[in-house]
Amino acid sequence: MKIAVIGIGYVGLSNALLLAQKNTVYALDILSDKVEMLNARKSPLKDAEIEEFLASNALDFHATLDAKEALEGADFVIISTPTDYDPAKDFFDTSTVESSVALAQELSPEAAVVIKSTVPVGFTDNLRQQYPQADIFFAPEFLREGKALYDNLHPSRIIIGDKGEKGKTFASLLTEGAVEDNIPVLFMGATEAEAVKLFSNTYLALRVAYFNELDSYAEIRNLDTAEIIRGVCMDPRIGDNYNNPSFGYGGYCLPKDTKQLLANYRHVPQNLIGAIVAANRTRKEHIATRILERHPQTVGIYRLTMKSGSDNFRMSAIQDVIRLLRAEGVTVLIYEPIAAGDKIFHSEIVRDFGEFKRRSDLIVANRWSDELSDVKEKVYTRDLFRRD
Repeated sequence: MKIAVIGIGYVGLSNALLLAQKNTVYALDILSDKVEMLNARKSPLKDAEIEEFLASNALDFHATLDAKEALEGADFVIISTPTDYDPAKDFFDTSTVESSVALAQELSPEAAVVIKSTVPVGFTDNLRQQYPQADIFFAPEFLREGKALYDNLHPSRIIIGDKGEKGKTFASLLTEGAVEDNIPVLFMGATEAEAVKLFSNTYLALRVAYFNELDSYAEIRNLDTAEIIRGVCMDPRIGDNYNNPSFGYGGYCLPKDTKQLLANYRHVPQNLIGAIVAANRTRKEHIATRILERHPQTVGIYRLTMKSGSDNFRMSAIQDVIRLLRAEGVTVLIYEPIAAGDKIFHSEIVRDFGEFKRRSDLIVANRWSDELSDVKEKVYTRDLFRRD
């Protein structure tokens, strides 16, 4: 079976490699460097399983810049292009998905189109009205950056926003590529599947915001946050996961998905969804205040990435903390080995780690690293459990 994947980020590449174990997969992207790396069996993303698969597995996988090569004759076209949140429109920018669907209809009209980009609730049904002759459905992803292929090999569940034969066939392709047996598979309407994605990520954001607010309370009251969290989470109904305090939820998915879900509530009564978005903003303001209370002249930011094992710092919580500190006249230095150039967010990048530690009055770290051990007395972090 020939499968085309449009967009080779974490979602697209992990799906492409999973399916390339037993199918012919063409991955289409607009970046020539990324395509060249993949065809040389090198990963453009930091993900251990992706790197291992590319290096050692016998895969029928081809990256290309040529849409015709990728799409013509495909049985399925998977769309995994970015859908960034547009604050001006208060909605996802779905233009890349729409243009990809149009391309698929032009070059591969018989193929089933599977949308894996996160989209607003009701988006797929609107597309079906535009293309009534096409098989279009939504299949959400539940992946972690840095663990994307692992999460596809060991999925918690597979959700398909289609109850027809094409949806069942696609689910079979995913289960055939996975390592786990007896994976729960749910077939539902496309709109319900879109809602599952947004509500799942918003619940995760809720947990992050909840334990961050618990930590803010304990920090101000001079209480032991870790002891409180351990006691709370021993209740099996709560569980011991997603409970390590941070500077706020961030990354590519949670900030935009919570805002999109809030936008979908425009004519529906709600209090909680808006509170989650507001709580994240309040947490970052609290972190900045606690830093400023120490009266540092120069603050060193240790890494921009949200978590260990990731090479992505899009929408990381520390970015807003940097802005708040700079607004108060604090000099900010950034140690981020993967950042390009000499400055980022109007702040100096210091590439020599020794120099970074020497010049920083206070070092701010969203996630702890043992390489900070020799300067731990001037490190501010809320990473209590030393894990993501």
